[in-house]
Amino acid sequence: MTVINNHFGRRSTSVFLLGTILGGTASMAGAQTPAPAGPRVPPTVQPTPGAAGTPAAAAPSLAQTRIIRSLSVTGAQRLEPETVRSYVKLRVGETYTTEQLDQAIKDLYATQLFADATIVGAETGNIVLQVRENPVINRIVFEGNKRLKEDKIRPEVKLAPRQIFTREAARADVARIIELYRRQGRFAATVEPKMVQLDQNRVDVVFEITEGAKSKVRQINIIGNEKFSDGQLRGEMATKQSRFYRFFSSGDSYDPDKLSYDQQKMRQFYLTNGYADFRVVSAVAELTPDKRDFIVTYVVEEGDRYKFGDVNLESDIRDVKAETFRYLLPMKKGDWYNAKQIEDTVDSITETTGLLGFTPDVRPDFRADKEALTMDVTFKINDAPRVYVERIDVNGNTLTQDKVVRREFRLAEGDAFNSFRVKRSRDRIQSLGFFQDKFEIERKQGSAPDRVVLEANVQEKSTGELQLSAGYSSLEKFIVDLSITQRNFRGKGQVLRASGSYSTYSKSVELGFTEPYLFDQNIAVGVDIFRRDYNSFNYVNNDRNTTYRQTTTGFQVRAGVPLTEFVQLALRYGLSQDNVTLDRSSFYTDIDNNGVRGDAAGDTCDPLQAGRYLCDAIGRRITSSVGYSLVYSTLNNSIRPTGGQRVVFSQDFAGLGGSVRYIKTKIDADKYWGLGSGFVFSVGIEGGYIFSYDKSRGEGVDKVRLVDRWFLGQPQLRGFDIRGVGPRIQRIPYNADGTLNTGVDRSQIQDDAIGGRAYYLGRAELEIPLGAGARDLGLRPSLFMDAGAVFSLTRPVTLDTRVCDFPASGTSSATSRVVQKADDNNGCPSGSTLAADQSGAFQEVYSGNSPKPRLSVGVGVNWNSPFGPFRIDVAKALLKEPGDDTKLFTFNVGTQF
Repeated sequence: MTVINNHFGRRSTSVFLLGTILGGTASMAGAQTPAPAGPRVPPTVQPTPGAAGTPAAAAPSLAQTRIIRSLSVTGAQRLEPETVRSYVKLRVGETYTTEQLDQAIKDLYATQLFADATIVGAETGNIVLQVRENPVINRIVFEGNKRLKEDKIRPEVKLAPRQIFTREAARADVARIIELYRRQGRFAATVEPKMVQLDQNRVDVVFEITEGAKSKVRQINIIGNEKFSDGQLRGEMATKQSRFYRFFSSGDSYDPDKLSYDQQKMRQFYLTNGYADFRVVSAVAELTPDKRDFIVTYVVEEGDRYKFGDVNLESDIRDVKAETFRYLLPMKKGDWYNAKQIEDTVDSITETTGLLGFTPDVRPDFRADKEALTMDVTFKINDAPRVYVERIDVNGNTLTQDKVVRREFRLAEGDAFNSFRVKRSRDRIQSLGFFQDKFEIERKQGSAPDRVVLEANVQEKSTGELQLSAGYSSLEKFIVDLSITQRNFRGKGQVLRASGSYSTYSKSVELGFTEPYLFDQNIAVGVDIFRRDYNSFNYVNNDRNTTYRQTTTGFQVRAGVPLTEFVQLALRYGLSQDNVTLDRSSFYTDIDNNGVRGDAAGDTCDPLQAGRYLCDAIGRRITSSVGYSLVYSTLNNSIRPTGGQRVVFSQDFAGLGGSVRYIKTKIDADKYWGLGSGFVFSVGIEGGYIFSYDKSRGEGVDKVRLVDRWFLGQPQLRGFDIRGVGPRIQRIPYNADGTLNTGVDRSQIQDDAIGGRAYYLGRAELEIPLGAGARDLGLRPSLFMDAGAVFSLTRPVTLDTRVCDFPASGTSSATSRVVQKADDNNGCPSGSTLAADQSGAFQEVYSGNSPKPRLSVGVGVNWNSPFGPFRIDVAKALLKEPGDDTKLFTFNVGTQF
């Protein structure tokens, strides 16, 4: 016995090592305790207490019988003696034999209520059943489990508090825990059960776990391959060889289930490359001598490589003409045989005929010519018996209402079963974003052969999102954006969101609500209310000063209706008020020459101080606009797509009242490809143009207001700062000697992005899968390339100023020094002279108005961190134009609830 003091505080109890009872090993294979089928049976005949001297030879023979004079029970604590007697077949007054006594002990052990059972008094007929009851479990304790948390182990353990402890149950629980660790690739894990005795025949059961290191795959050997190298075949497998650089991947962990998967991957690879006779002869995994890693060996037969022979299409359905669908056959005679192409063709034919309302059974018929090494393929479209949907079951939706899921089904109860519509239903339900990522609709047999039951077993996930974005911008310094969104409000699929942003020079608040099914009809409506404040600034002698302030307040009402399964029409109306103001004390003229700007009624915006482009922008205007969008989408998941495409064409018309007149047109298209093995490649392109028919703006001024133009930069064009691309005006200071200070720090000059009337943006991105370990951490890296430009703007009037000296006036002997617009040869008006020191003068430089593409490449990582979704982008600008503002690093973080 061992004494344990460290687990149970003031209790000092004896610990019985069940490992000794169970054999001392996690496998329990060598257990020394009695099994249920063969309990330890003591000598059937034992001397009765007080009958000393009875020789062993006096025991009755196996054939001798006696009569039971009395039958008593000792040692029972919780059980009544009568209950114990009911478990055996011995009765007072009946005869008994040695075999019956043996069976009685077996019957007692079979109840699993007793840790020990013996019979005494067999030689006299006064039978005594001596029992020791199994203890009651007080609690279950796990120790040493770090890699596998308790909430993963406890559901697998059958022993539980207040139950009767048995050795068999403990042995089974040890095996279950060992199996859990083996599934994680930890084949060296051991589990030692211990039992801590308490009072009143209670015990604490402690499972002491030694997890051990993960068992790796040290080597993968392939025997029999001649056409493809070992490296090529290993690249097709999910299992990888253990190497030091795979510290972020769990692909090198040994998993027996992966062996079968890897064999299928090898077979698929060979069949895709034309080797129709390929087979895996054997797959063996051997433990290394140090019992830490595995060596996996595959023996394969490649066979010959085939080409396609005759490729035909036949149809047994009267209304489906084979010739009509021949265009769906991509393979030609003489092409290398490709099994993947066969599967894709079957799916294509099934989906296309499914759109016409048929439920065909498409089967390819193969005829191999082993001499010519050709494979003839005939696709047969058979008229499958029509099957009807008997019932649609939705399970697992604890929050989401049934109707939210059911309204996304493209099939109704009683409709003819259509595999294409089932797939489309799956995509639409998954696009809701309410349930697990890998969702499937199961098909089960109904009450009759021509009836099926569709079962949607969903698993709810967090639909609330708290997003916190932080960044650093040379334009606005530190920026914080906070948004809270509930995409399944009240379980009805409604979207409720609120967002706000704050920086030293910008603030915004926005509220929005969307009802996807108005009055249970497929009509989506929504409303947004917003207030946005933006302050621009510049630097003067390292002091940052506000230039203009833009305040926008308004609302928008939205509605959407489906035109077809893949096309939707969205309508909207918006009303907003923009107010652009400048600090009167800094940027207005001093008409009355009292030294105070903006105090007189006649004081106006001074282009010398603010710039002509800002003076043109100030004022209060109301925008009343109506718009529409046509949306075509075949995405398999609107939140995180891996296949399909989406195209949006939209236009907005301002001028339905208000004081602003323009037509804004935009097109946006994206396409996604699942490349297999978790790789997802996507491309996107968008562009827009705004045309103004406002005749109130003067000559030399762009007809489109500053606040209505397109801007481009972070986050749309990574590698560039916020509004970092496109037309802009910078005020470059003069040196004292009158030369431009082109080397001045960019953050120390006024740099205003003024946008453009046209823009385009393109991107290409490859999402790279990592091993299971990285997936468990939620890491999703990607490589990307962005390109775009903003352009097409009427060249604004720019300023080139000088410092001029005016003669002293009155009693003053000093000359006054004034920075003003240069308007003659020497830069100063008559009566003044050009100052020798030109410090304070500046020149406005207009740049960036070019359709030439800006190009950036980079890498980004999405991480579902413990504190929320985290995104990091590192991008390098490869192509840029003068004036563009680049940025290497950005990040944002949020959380979900």
